[in-house]
Amino acid sequence: MNKAPPAGTFQRRIVIAAAFSVAAFALVGIRLVDVTVLHAGSAKTGSVDRPDTTRADLLDRNGKLLARDLPVDDLYARPHTLWNKEQAAHDLSKATGASEARLKRAFEGKREYVLVARQITPDVKDRVMSLGLPGIEFQKDAKRFYPEGRGAAQVIGVTDPDGNGVSGLELGLQSRLRDQDEGAAVTTSIDMRVQYILAHEAQMAKDTLDVKAAGGIVLDVRTGEVLGMISLPDYDPNGKFGEHDSRRNVMVQDTYELGSVFKVMSFALAMEDHTIGLDDWLPIGKGFKVGKWTIHDAERMPAMMTARDVLAESSNAGTAQIALRSGPVRQKQFLAHMGLLSPVPSELPETARPQYPSNWGQIQTATVGFGHGISVSPLAFATAAAAVVNGGRKIVPTFLKRHGDGRGEQLIKPETSATMRSLLRYVVTNGTGKQADVPGYNVGGKTGSAEKNVNGRYVAHKLLVSFCAVFPVDNPRYLVFVLLDEPHGGKGGIMSLAGHTAAPLAGHVIARIAPILGVPKEPVLADAKENS
Repeated sequence: MNKAPPAGTFQRRIVIAAAFSVAAFALVGIRLVDVTVLHAGSAKTGSVDRPDTTRADLLDRNGKLLARDLPVDDLYARPHTLWNKEQAAHDLSKATGASEARLKRAFEGKREYVLVARQITPDVKDRVMSLGLPGIEFQKDAKRFYPEGRGAAQVIGVTDPDGNGVSGLELGLQSRLRDQDEGAAVTTSIDMRVQYILAHEAQMAKDTLDVKAAGGIVLDVRTGEVLGMISLPDYDPNGKFGEHDSRRNVMVQDTYELGSVFKVMSFALAMEDHTIGLDDWLPIGKGFKVGKWTIHDAERMPAMMTARDVLAESSNAGTAQIALRSGPVRQKQFLAHMGLLSPVPSELPETARPQYPSNWGQIQTATVGFGHGISVSPLAFATAAAAVVNGGRKIVPTFLKRHGDGRGEQLIKPETSATMRSLLRYVVTNGTGKQADVPGYNVGGKTGSAEKNVNGRYVAHKLLVSFCAVFPVDNPRYLVFVLLDEPHGGKGGIMSLAGHTAAPLAGHVIARIAPILGVPKEPVLADAKENS
């Protein structure tokens, strides 16, 4: 018969077992801390530490939501827990859209955690959960959502998966969007009602005239606020990028030889310096010769024209003569003074640098006078034109809602501005801008039809057309600038000119936005010639 072990032996065994248990639990605890805390970021190869704060909302000027962070999840897998790594890679790829080949390679590696997909939506999360796979983990994240979709895509911009601005206001307002107090929002100057109308009318023109690109700006000439800006083709920041989509904002990123719309600057300079009177006559004939070059007009012009009609009928030959009265030095100085020889500042990071002659002589002065040989962005031109009509004072374009008058330095005399407003009205009532007129809103404006420079040569049938409109012209509040790249109007190209393409587009926009902006209808002004 075996004897029972002494009581001390039992106690020693209990102590040893307890010690082993404590050690085991300690190891498990240490491992959990190591995995979940100490190595959580480094183990999840491919993830980037996110700041604790999310980005502030972006709103339009009336409080409509333009951009917001929504809660989502990042999905990780622990390969060593997967029963069938190849099948798991296939299933997770199908559920999330992640690359199956990448997941297979990662699952066969030595990493403890593998990033499967970032910023998955609740429906994707549900699909992953239904797979019943072991070792699946979710990490809280945020994804930027743009409820207006294509509505103002290039202006608003997008963020990367880590919540950093990549383009548009998301990049330009990066620090402000990050630093806003929780729950606060950043209110932009954009009015989505205006934006919808601008986009709709530009798309209609793009489709009807089969243009390569179209764009438009609506600008408050007193505050500098951009109420609308469209660039077509555009894209959906929430969806897949299509074959014909474009993230490029042609209104700020591209520069153009704008052609005859630039004559606004030549006449503003002439009126400012009194180098010509509006009723002075100029010889037009069959063109105007500068050195070995002869400047011609797109359409047949009379032998003689008054300066007033040179602008109204958009004569290149007449404008060249007016520009040469100012001369190269004064012309360059004036354009720099108006902000056209430097990038235009705004909250958008996409800013094009203007291109202009390095050797600014007589022929350059003549051609710059009617908008060739100098390339500026549409926003830069619209900003300068706003100063021409708003009493002659400088504005800085802004995409943030502004309170009060934003006009600054006096760039041209108030009387010069008044004369230019009268001239622009005359262009619409008696010249090439007739199709931009909207009864009751006294529109003033200027057409622009520029031959495009292709490989150093101007091509007659490739036109860039534009129209710059202000309303109501006697006391301007808003400027509308529209642009169409290579419209097809038929009839030998005559119907492709700005008077038949860009002018009616601007008129359609004004007719729709004026009532919602609260611009009252006014009696139609008398003949602009009588008011000049």
